[in-house]
Amino acid sequence: MSMTLTASPAPSRARTVSAWSLQILLALVFLAAGGAKLAGVPMMVQVYDLIGVGQWFRIVTGLVEVGGAIALLIPGYAGLASLWLAGTMVGAMIAHLVVLPTPAALAVVLLVLTATLAWLRRDQTLSLLGRRR
Repeated sequence: MSMTLTASPAPSRARTVSAWSLQILLALVFLAAGGAKLAGVPMMVQVYDLIGVGQWFRIVTGLVEVGGAIALLIPGYAGLASLWLAGTMVGAMIAHLVVLPTPAALAVVLLVLTATLAWLRRDQTLSLLGRRR
């Protein structure tokens, strides 16, 4: 049995512009958030003290966010980067709901935006993983 792979049609211009706009916006947000964590901004230090996992986790989270932000801007990797960052936002949402006294609204919004971008870039992600529709 043989399997034929066919290239999916190119995404529409509107989808491409929407995806790039979202990529740039999310890259700026996660670069700022991750940078604040890496720089040891006092508010971030307090947040991770409240979470109780240690400051090493603040550094790891900052690296994850900055790395994800950079990957969002590398053609072909935005889909995987958005999945990576969506997972990070699931963790942030849980931290807000379970431990932190602040609302989880921003984490929820960022989760929705990263999931939307993952959907917009699904063809890239499948191609990168060696699977085509």
